[in-house]
Amino acid sequence: MDWYVKAFLKASLTWLAAGVSLGVAMAAHPLWTVYRLVHVHMLLLGFVTMMIYGVAYHVIPRFTGFPLHNRRAAVWHWWISNIGLALMATGFAIRVHDATAGTVVLATGGTLSALGAYTFVYLIWRTIDGPASMRAAQQRGQAGKGKKLNVA
Repeated sequence: MDWYVKAFLKASLTWLAAGVSLGVAMAAHPLWTVYRLVHVHMLLLGFVTMMIYGVAYHVIPRFTGFPLHNRRAAVWHWWISNIGLALMATGFAIRVHDATAGTVVLATGGTLSALGAYTFVYLIWRTIDGPASMRAAQQRGQAGKGKKLNVA
């Protein structure tokens, strides 16, 4: 398993533990429900999305038969997504007490998280299509076997 796949899976589990812990803390201290947006983002962007990223980076290349379009970009994606989410969670927490400062931190983290998501879309899209040279070779192989080519 590639480093970035393991990193996304472990980050996902870490965000799950953090999000559940915050949820328990909010249950024990009802005033802490002001941090519900932190809790939600830890679980949705942290646990769910990071798990999807890790599993997709492992599975999609195997399903398509093409290598991941750019492995270095996947590593960059891990860093930018986790830093972005950490800033988002921090921004949501700060915004409860200082709207201006919290919004700046939240917007910065949100922008980084969005860049991470766009990177994922790009990498998976390009992996599904595969390199042009490999697509051409596959199409030639299918044409040689008498299979109808889908020209779209």
